Amino acid sequence: MIPKKFSIKKIPSYGPYNTCVFIGGFLFVSGQIAIDQNTEKLVSYSIEMETKKIMENIKIILSENGIGFENVIKTSVFVTDINFFPKINHIYAQFFHKGSYPARETIEVSGLPKDANVEISLIAYKN
Repeated sequence: MIPKKFSIKKIPSYGPYNTCVFIGGFLFVSGQIAIDQNTEKLVSYSIEMETKKIMENIKIILSENGIGFENVIKTSVFVTDINFFPKINHIYAQFFHKGSYPARETIEVSGLPKDANVEISLIAYKN
């Protein structure tokens, strides 16, 4: 089975990788940081705004593939300071139906691209 590789026009990749890869009903979304598509700059006014922008960008990627957050089965959250976690979690939760959250891990890291504070990747499934 040959994977379909996508660089979503609205959410471009900024390196030698695809925005997402679709194979066997699974959509693998590369790690997303809070890039504003109009300015190509990081949205970093606050951790809440950064997280919201990431989730909005992910929503675009999912939509371009004909699915939504209800199809997300696993996320990975990378954060430069674990003390941001409660604020990230508050925004993150707003994008999912209560009680149907995906599996997730949260990892504190020493740094992220473009000095972002948070990055989120995910796996979704489409029937």
